[in-house]
Amino acid sequence: MELSTILKPEAVRVLSSVSSKKRLLHELGSIAESAYGLDQSRAAEALLERESLGPTGVGHGVALPHARLEGVDSVVGVLVLLETPIDFSSVDRQPVDLAFSLFAPEDAGVEHLKALALVSRTLRDPSICAKLRSNNDPATLYTILTESQAVQAA
Repeated sequence: MELSTILKPEAVRVLSSVSSKKRLLHELGSIAESAYGLDQSRAAEALLERESLGPTGVGHGVALPHARLEGVDSVVGVLVLLETPIDFSSVDRQPVDLAFSLFAPEDAGVEHLKALALVSRTLRDPSICAKLRSNNDPATLYTILTESQAVQAA
């Protein structure tokens, strides 16, 4: 599995006006709707529901909100870079400025877990996160993510 198979370039955004976790989850749903045709309100509700089980802020300014959703054919992702970090109840209590959201079919077992592991591994790399944070062009962010994986595989 590669990031380029789960993330479309149009699902990468830089957001300047997100002020809360709830607002961010709604924005992620909206981006998923425009990039993949998912229902925005159902996507946002699924993320909020998953978040109620425990925060998906994994530390170092990174959050990995994810949800299973009816009507999704395969695992898809959305990446946002926040110009102003927000509180996300992360494990290390650090504010979040990078969020990679995954939406998976309701019956996706191992594929969902593989995608989550791939994104987590990628965003645990401090050099990749530093490159992402130093750019504010969505096309460049997409390239950083997809090329970093190609380099790691080589």
